[in-house]
Amino acid sequence: MKRNYRILIVDDNKVNVELIRAQLKPYNYTIHVAYDGEEAMEKIDKNPPDLILLDLMMPKISGYEVCQYVKQNKKTQFIPVIVVTALQELEDKLKAIELGADDFLVKPFNKLELTTRIKSLLHMKSLHDDLEMSENILFSLAEALEAKDIYTRGHSERVSKLAVEIAKEMSMPEHDIEVIHKGGLLHDIGKIGVRESILLKPSKLTEEEMKHVQQHPKIGYDICSPLKSLEEALPCIRSHHERYDGSGYPDGLVGDEIPLKGQIMAIADAYDAMTTDRPYRKGMPPQEAIKIFEDEISSGQWNPEIVRIAIRTLKSMFKL
Repeated sequence: MKRNYRILIVDDNKVNVELIRAQLKPYNYTIHVAYDGEEAMEKIDKNPPDLILLDLMMPKISGYEVCQYVKQNKKTQFIPVIVVTALQELEDKLKAIELGADDFLVKPFNKLELTTRIKSLLHMKSLHDDLEMSENILFSLAEALEAKDIYTRGHSERVSKLAVEIAKEMSMPEHDIEVIHKGGLLHDIGKIGVRESILLKPSKLTEEEMKHVQQHPKIGYDICSPLKSLEEALPCIRSHHERYDGSGYPDGLVGDEIPLKGQIMAIADAYDAMTTDRPYRKGMPPQEAIKIFEDEISSGQWNPEIVRIAIRTLKSMFKL
């Protein structure tokens, strides 16, 4: 079954709008119209389209501003924008492309060229949507897994949040921070391959059971690695139980053999484990967990520099 794509035409000239609408009539598109930039932004916010056909010269808010608005918003940045304008100067075209426009057509345009470019960009949008849906399925699986156990509910979200704050304190690039955010949400996804009787066991695990649990970073890695979009987040998933002195698992990495994102995740994960209730013990208050990190800066478990940054981050978060 073919998908019914929604296209937003943004143009203050009603004749141009009706011309484009007529040219797209044979196709399975739902057409929406905005006659100025302000109306376009309102419609994009309320119900984001699958593609935007955008004139540049409009009253109130120009097409340039609409394009910039769409491409700077994380919720809409992957919506394809085709600029359709009477402006023919190279400078106008370059400005639109710099603001994020995906394509540029000069009026009067050829119908076949317009429809071909629309089809191509909608195909790319569809691939991105499928990829995003695959990621969301994994996020939902991770959340559902934790929801089974009152003691781990919300763990991955908390770990992700702390890891992001540590990364910010380290002045990491925004892209890496977003990768860490995703990796934190998925770092325990591999527990889906651990027997439920062990995951929910209220008493201490046996040596054999512990070995079984220690497979979860590798299982998580195997689950997520087919998704190219999660490639950079894989170290968060596979290496969050590695230790700086080589005593961790699953690979026994030593020192900076452990990817930086994995090192950050290990500290965030350890902090949440210390401060969260378990069936066999109460979680400790933040001050106590911070004191343990301070005492163990040189213990060999974690990168001392990242531990110091984590301590500073936690003290700032809790105003200690």
